[in-house]
Amino acid sequence: MKALVTGGGGYIGRHVVAQLVARGDDVTVLGRHRYPDVEALGARGVTSDLGRDDPALAGLFAGMDVVFHTAAMTPIHAPRSAFTAINVDGTRRVIEACRGAGVSRLVFTSTPSVAHADGDTEGLREEQCPYPDHYESPYADTKAEAERMVLAANDDRLATTALRPHIVYGPDEPHMLPRILARHRAGRLRIIGDGKNRVGLTYVDNAAAAHVQAGDALAIGSANAGRPYFVTDTEPVVLWSWLNALFAGVGLPPLERRVSLGTARAIGAVAEAAWAVLPLKGEPPMTRFVATQLATSHWFDLSNGRRDFGLAAVVDGDEGLRRTVAWFAG
Repeated sequence: MKALVTGGGGYIGRHVVAQLVARGDDVTVLGRHRYPDVEALGARGVTSDLGRDDPALAGLFAGMDVVFHTAAMTPIHAPRSAFTAINVDGTRRVIEACRGAGVSRLVFTSTPSVAHADGDTEGLREEQCPYPDHYESPYADTKAEAERMVLAANDDRLATTALRPHIVYGPDEPHMLPRILARHRAGRLRIIGDGKNRVGLTYVDNAAAAHVQAGDALAIGSANAGRPYFVTDTEPVVLWSWLNALFAGVGLPPLERRVSLGTARAIGAVAEAAWAVLPLKGEPPMTRFVATQLATSHWFDLSNGRRDFGLAAVVDGDEGLRRTVAWFAG
């Protein structure tokens, strides 16, 4: 199979590449830059900026059996225009390139944030989680717009599907866990809420495997064509207990101090306002969106994915945590 992976230098993307190459597929990685470490796996690298029009883009897609669109703008805090350029306009360009090159399968990496309103979401299927009327982050808002675009593009020439991997973790995870560990080491981390919220996490190999499974099953008129799917490990975890197990594994004390969700959201609102008007570097220490994510329960019924494209974890959650601890413990 000939596959193209956009954003192949990203955390999920490079694991998708690794799994495809390992089974013998012909893989091309598209990014704004070349990624020697990913190409060293056996993939071919090509360059294009999805945030801008590129007349040559369809030519890079030519001959591909399937495209995995994993590229995205993901930071919590950035100008909305940056999110729109990559997440919305970039996705539109990928769809157009697929059509221009005659690609018949497109797997889009989405996020459960597109369907997560305020409050708990426990054990629900995709059809029970409509898009909310309002989003508190431009990331979730623009990813929702992109997901709708991808699913609407499904027709008798291009089969599309969207995957929503939730809180992806694992060895070398570059964003969430390093920040959490750094804040705990600095004494600035608190449990938000009562600490009992259950969350569906996704070990990175399971996220990548879901993409491969969905791509293999996808075809014009297939069960997963035109539909979105939540992706997590098999069972949810109590988030703060899971984090304390990670802390113990890397030699940090358990986290015990707490702050209410209301207080955390108030801090997040102030931080968002400050970062919006002042020339502050980096990302806010808290946002309303992050506070809600860390304090509420959000895990999902995976039965639709299991039925429609054989969604199955390749690493169980306990082993995923063990491997993650071993990496961050050094």
